[in-house]
Amino acid sequence: MGRVTPTPALLAISHGTSSPAGQAAVESLVAAVARRLPDVTVRLGHVDVQQPDVAASLDGIPAGTPVVIVPLLLSAGYHVRVDLKQQTAGREGVVIAPALGPDARLVDALLARLEPLAPGPADQLVLAVAGSSDDRANEDCRVTARMLGERLGREVTTGFLAAADPRLDAAVATAHAAGDGPGAVVVADYLIAPGYFHDLAVRLAGSARVAPPLLGDDEPPSAIVDLVIDRYTDAAGLPH
Repeated sequence: MGRVTPTPALLAISHGTSSPAGQAAVESLVAAVARRLPDVTVRLGHVDVQQPDVAASLDGIPAGTPVVIVPLLLSAGYHVRVDLKQQTAGREGVVIAPALGPDARLVDALLARLEPLAPGPADQLVLAVAGSSDDRANEDCRVTARMLGERLGREVTTGFLAAADPRLDAAVATAHAAGDGPGAVVVADYLIAPGYFHDLAVRLAGSARVAPPLLGDDEPPSAIVDLVIDRYTDAAGLPH
């Protein structure tokens, strides 16, 4: 009889944050994924800030088990294209799935976060994103802004929190100037969880209303749980 290959483990890799609220939100997402995949080893690791890091996370998975790394990152920037590849070099049986975005299910989650703010027809909308030194990641976020705009039937501009322009405060100022009369500005927060960048977004947004990040202290959106599972399933070559 031939050797049976174990079902690949799912190693979710977040950026990492020092925010207890952000840590709890990401842990809640991974726990929801694990509940949906009871026969799969599901673990959480981090590419920065927190432990376990990628190497320690891989070491914690039973020997001989193939691993699919699912980056809990909204775009394919330096961490996906460089860090994860370097940190898994020489490890056999490791596959890195694509980043979570752009994807229509993230737009679903953005819309759900915006709904309580009830943006009116005269409000200007800005998508707040972390920003990257890799403009391919920034373009991923611009694509998401266009997808959100298509769903809402209005323009959504992009404001960056670091590494790219326009900065969020400049994007909000431009949006205010573009409004009819004193038109309000609403900021959609394209960040995975609370933490440094969300706090920065609130500061830079000034008087604009800012939606919460995609994950919070409520149940993780089913759309994002589905997305993580699909990234794993596709990379593992498993049937849906």
